[in-house]
Amino acid sequence: MKNESLKTIVQIGIVVKDIEATIAAYADFFGVEKPQWFWTGPQEESKTIFQGEKTEARAKLAFFDIGSTQIELIEPDHHQSSWRRHLDDQGEGPHHIAFIVEGAEGKKTILEEKGFTVQQQGEFVGGRYSLLDTVKELKVLVELLEYDK
Repeated sequence: MKNESLKTIVQIGIVVKDIEATIAAYADFFGVEKPQWFWTGPQEESKTIFQGEKTEARAKLAFFDIGSTQIELIEPDHHQSSWRRHLDDQGEGPHHIAFIVEGAEGKKTILEEKGFTVQQQGEFVGGRYSLLDTVKELKVLVELLEYDK
């Protein structure tokens, strides 16, 4: 699949059981200060949809900016989500690789036409995301990030 807008990985998302312990481990490994974690927004703010259904799912997030790639640590709550499913089914580890795109709806449509389904989508302050199920082919989910201008 050739897609001109999906050439630069900007983020690697990793699902974890204990965000505080994992933050400490990454900070020590990279020799940087520990970032603060925060909760994703509630449903009325994040508008999270998992497998076509609204979900109350939230997660603790922390970010490390390492060179041109960001490492996102994700500790999901107990509600159904892509993050919770990954942790329950596969345990801790890589969850997604992310790309910044413009015109996310169009990119999503192109990928859906190729057989990749949207597993989860939502909004955050300043933008939105879509997680596409590319696991069979790529062994990891692909996340499309679109920021407001």
